[in-house]
Amino acid sequence: MITTLAVENHRSLRRLVLPLGPLTVVTGANGTGKSSLYRSLRLLADAARGGAVAALAREGGLPSALWAGPEKAGGIVRGDDAAALRLGFAGDDFGYAVDFGYPGGAAGHPGSLFTLDPEIKAEAIWSGPVLRPAALLSERKGPYVKVRSADGDWHRRSGRIRAYDSMLSEVADPQHAPDVLAVRERVRAWRFYDHVRTDAHAPAREARIGTRTPVLAGDGADLAAALQTIREIGDAEGLDAAVDAAFPGSRVEIEPLGGRLELRLRQRGLLRPLTAAELSDGTLRYLIWTAALLTPRPPELLVLNEPETSLHPDLLPPLAALIHAASRRSQVVTVTHAHPLTTALTPGAHIVELVKESGRTTIRGQGLLDEPAWHWPKR
Repeated sequence: MITTLAVENHRSLRRLVLPLGPLTVVTGANGTGKSSLYRSLRLLADAARGGAVAALAREGGLPSALWAGPEKAGGIVRGDDAAALRLGFAGDDFGYAVDFGYPGGAAGHPGSLFTLDPEIKAEAIWSGPVLRPAALLSERKGPYVKVRSADGDWHRRSGRIRAYDSMLSEVADPQHAPDVLAVRERVRAWRFYDHVRTDAHAPAREARIGTRTPVLAGDGADLAAALQTIREIGDAEGLDAAVDAAFPGSRVEIEPLGGRLELRLRQRGLLRPLTAAELSDGTLRYLIWTAALLTPRPPELLVLNEPETSLHPDLLPPLAALIHAASRRSQVVTVTHAHPLTTALTPGAHIVELVKESGRTTIRGQGLLDEPAWHWPKR
């Protein structure tokens, strides 16, 4: 389980080190940095897939992603240190951190058209919750990577890593770099759901070719197959209970149509079931969250971004019950600005309320001595 998430210089997140629990709820008013925190987790996952630099470029490059606050914030003066975007996480077993910066040299890469691409300046993997020299397992500085062998000796990996590639994607090797491989595979297994589509042309409203689907797609396109998979090899009783809790007397049905599967919702008092194309946005969205949270293949980390969108307030308690149930099988981080959902999740959850002070995102009630211990790798 991840116990600490650290971010430095990402938009309004000048420096944020927050503890995570089995179920963490990140809340706060609009503009307090919730989306930036969510994007930080996504960027960490992108690093394991070799796509963090491209993701930063899509945000407008490093200038758009860096700390956007005043020259002085909390006694910290912007300078060379503010030109580094740092992301990291740690648990009881291992930790990882990455440091992005501007291309090296005053001229960067003359002639290149990829001027929005930052470079990875440093990376580190260590054992335990805090980075320290004795716990270091793998280290990257510039283009060079060294790994610690089982006997404790350091070995430099041959060749140079390109500035836009992570060591997680380039040197993961079961024989020579097993720790890098282990971190990469665990991070790649993180699962994110963010603003799934429920508009009139949403993929979830269409009948689709059916195949066993233990993991719902990020856009919800295979919703019917995912729900049928839960019914056949997952928690069928939990599925029926979740639907009934939200829509009393209702039941999900999956109808085969010549190799395709169509979602239907049979409701009390109606002579025929409603197809996915006929469902309201809120009803369809709740069913999507049901499929995501009751997955027969739970991930190590599941991150939900504003799951309350388009939901009627009466659906928030059933949604909270689903999230609580999922947190018994996966570590769950839920980012929300809905106070009723936060209230429903509060029993048994770690609540992180973000606030904005002088343009800087902080955690309400967290002082310097309350922060988890954290150290960044040196360039």
